[in-house]
Amino acid sequence: MENNDLNFNTRIDLANLKLAVENIKAELGKIIVGQEDFIDLLLVALLADGHVLIEGVPGVAKTITAKLLSKTVETGFSRIQFTPDLMPSDVLGTSVLNMKTSEFEFKQGPIFSNLVLIDEINRAPAKTQAALFEVMEERQISMDGTTYKMKPPFMVLATQNPIEQEGTYALPEAQLDRFLFKIDVGYPSLEEEILILKSNQERKGALPQTMINSLIKEDELMKYKQQIFEILVEEKVLKYIAQIILKTRNHPHLYLGGSPRASIAVLIASKAYAAINGRDFVIPEDIKKVIYPVLRHRVILTPEREMEGMTADKVVEMIVQSVEVPR
Repeated sequence: MENNDLNFNTRIDLANLKLAVENIKAELGKIIVGQEDFIDLLLVALLADGHVLIEGVPGVAKTITAKLLSKTVETGFSRIQFTPDLMPSDVLGTSVLNMKTSEFEFKQGPIFSNLVLIDEINRAPAKTQAALFEVMEERQISMDGTTYKMKPPFMVLATQNPIEQEGTYALPEAQLDRFLFKIDVGYPSLEEEILILKSNQERKGALPQTMINSLIKEDELMKYKQQIFEILVEEKVLKYIAQIILKTRNHPHLYLGGSPRASIAVLIASKAYAAINGRDFVIPEDIKKVIYPVLRHRVILTPEREMEGMTADKVVEMIVQSVEVPR
């Protein structure tokens, strides 16, 4: 039975949140064909206050989907294109001498926004990557002895090309850990490809951005985020999360397992996933849905398994199947 069809009385009124999510999906559906899981996970991350890393080859609508999602929310948006010569000050901002007052003034960089799209994040060098550590984790920037707080909501949507592609740098583990999800975007199926072509033909040259309307205001989004904290998680479900994460730490195929931050990410994401399905409590299916994007960038395979073509997703699947599901 589909978990969406369960009949129950909710403690929290999630009707408005569920309706807002459905409206956003319908709005994005005007342009984006397929990619239901991708859009679901983006919405979960938005509600769970988490950052998202989106990986896929060029041309599979990573950037446009992130851009159109930000258009559905009435809030600040900025886009930063990462390049090999990008400096930290190009992202965070820099102090400029004001000739009138003879004092230095801080000019905010493009990171000072609400939804920040970082395109091709793995094309910038380590120095620029490190500039994101503090702002992604603590929602603030320390510059010249002053701390600047980011105005909520604050979310980084970063796209990256697969690391075997030309001119890419692997992201450091500490930075990867700051992303709630890593979403892999694959090629469309034949049916989806045909729909993409039809949709493009019907647009008659109209830009996708002009066809998407703003649907929710910033204060509504903040209210929905607050509701996520109220979602109920039973003790046995918490234990289920902990058991899965613990198994990643001593699995023979893994060189590095999930940290406590991974456990918290699964907890928060599963709450948001329950909420977008209109439920005020988490069930094991919610955890199974979010566990892959939470863990695939946090666990590291042993070199032998990697050479054999094993993937992080396959190991996570083995672990999930080995842990007893709470009833």
